[in-house]
Amino acid sequence: MLKKVFAAAIVAAIVVAPVPAAFAVTANETDAALLLKKKKAAELKALESQAAALQAKINAVRKAAKVEITTASVTAAPPVKKQSRVKKAPMAKVAAIQAAPAQKCKDFLQCLFSRTYRKPLAQVQNASYQPMSASAVMSGKTTSEIVAFNEPKYPVGSIIVKTPERALYYVSDKGEAIRYRVGVGREGMQWSGVSSIASKAEWPSWTPPKVMIEREAQKGKIIPPFMKGGPGNPLGARALYIGGGMYRVHGTNNEASIGGAVSSGCIRMMNADVIDLYERVKIGAKIYVMQ
Repeated sequence: MLKKVFAAAIVAAIVVAPVPAAFAVTANETDAALLLKKKKAAELKALESQAAALQAKINAVRKAAKVEITTASVTAAPPVKKQSRVKKAPMAKVAAIQAAPAQKCKDFLQCLFSRTYRKPLAQVQNASYQPMSASAVMSGKTTSEIVAFNEPKYPVGSIIVKTPERALYYVSDKGEAIRYRVGVGREGMQWSGVSSIASKAEWPSWTPPKVMIEREAQKGKIIPPFMKGGPGNPLGARALYIGGGMYRVHGTNNEASIGGAVSSGCIRMMNADVIDLYERVKIGAKIYVMQ
């Protein structure tokens, strides 16, 4: 019995014994923990709000960018043109786009020799219309070669075109000339005579003659009434206008034509060759064309 009482006393003593100070939680410490917890919760809530606002901005920017891209793609879409419209162009429209009537020569000799008609005439500018890439036109190929030239009647600085040879000579010095291979007029369009270089032009523009426009229109091809100078222009890189402007020495956009009888009377050269000749020839230089 005494053992039981003694044991109960020991248990009671243990239960009612005070908790050590190291493990006790005071009222002040509990309040501080709560405050810290509330502070952390407030910070977390603020961060969540900032993240939500940032996400909303991102969504708005994405939406605006998507609308801009869609709008631009719709606006930039080019209209579809049917090829048949070009082929069916009536002759009346072709005639309507012709430029104002060009100045005309009264006769062949006046066109060739008169100083009054130095400006190139629209109705007599003839060249093949064969647009090509810039790399093909400006290939840099040359046919020039220095040769002996024992014809003293031709002064230094003059040009001699020998149609049968398909050659142009520039007299560079006494007894010496630079020879270039050229394209000449077709049969029935070749000519001969003596004139002078009235003007020169770099990357000349081209106004095709009315007869060429009408002829090509009958084949279903529309040639523009005017072309700015450039690699695709039939007159090539340079032009030297002879006398009144009826004929020219010029480059080409069709190198395969050099050496043939292909033009309407003009003298064609490789672009590299005509650039070289252009730098050498002075305004007023004599030019002799012979058949």
